[in-house]
Amino acid sequence: MIELRHVTKTYAGCDAKAVDDLSWTVADGRITGFFGPNGAGKSTTLKMICGINSIDEGSIAINGHDIASDPVEAKRQFGFVPDNPDRFLRLTGIEYLNFMADIYGTPVEKRESFIKDFGERFEIYDALNKRIVEYSHGMRQKVHVMAALIHEPSVWILDEPMLGLDPKGAHEVKQAMREHAAKGNSVLFSTHVLETADKLCDAVCIINHGHKLFEGTLEELKSQHPDTSLEDIFLEMTAHA
Repeated sequence: MIELRHVTKTYAGCDAKAVDDLSWTVADGRITGFFGPNGAGKSTTLKMICGINSIDEGSIAINGHDIASDPVEAKRQFGFVPDNPDRFLRLTGIEYLNFMADIYGTPVEKRESFIKDFGERFEIYDALNKRIVEYSHGMRQKVHVMAALIHEPSVWILDEPMLGLDPKGAHEVKQAMREHAAKGNSVLFSTHVLETADKLCDAVCIINHGHKLFEGTLEELKSQHPDTSLEDIFLEMTAHA
């Protein structure tokens, strides 16, 4: 579970708040979609949840561990897939995965089983001995998804996870998200592809200009806008925000 309480963030040199008094709970056992136009504050919020960006006001707790006062334990609770997979390019895929497994103390037998399973699912197992710099964008994205899950975290956070993936890779990521939530874990992801989100999400949060416009289940949102697609609901809500 992720709990945000009155979270605010302002960047130096900017008058407007990137995130303004955001309170929100990401529940266990659900896939929660996080939507907003470009510049709405989505990536800023995700980076504050992960401890990458500092919080100006308010608090964020992951499974009860405050990301500011108890950062190490809070970060043990989640795996994060960033929106840009161009990291650790000089390492081979297997070196990067073992590096992440070492950080979280994943036993050798468990990591080897995981790497073989997901490497074959994502069709990159035979390429893991190559350096990441040689990978396509989609292959880099797949290895970062694997790295985020290798320690079996209870909370999974993804920023535009399907960006650049081929159809089979996107299918496997979505299936992995469903499997993760079905075990009672939390999955939080941002995306601009609302057609995908409509088929995948159990709950949603919509923000614009740093303000929360809606938080709840997908059914609750649709009941407020009957006979309207998620895309049209989103466009209507953000146009009037």
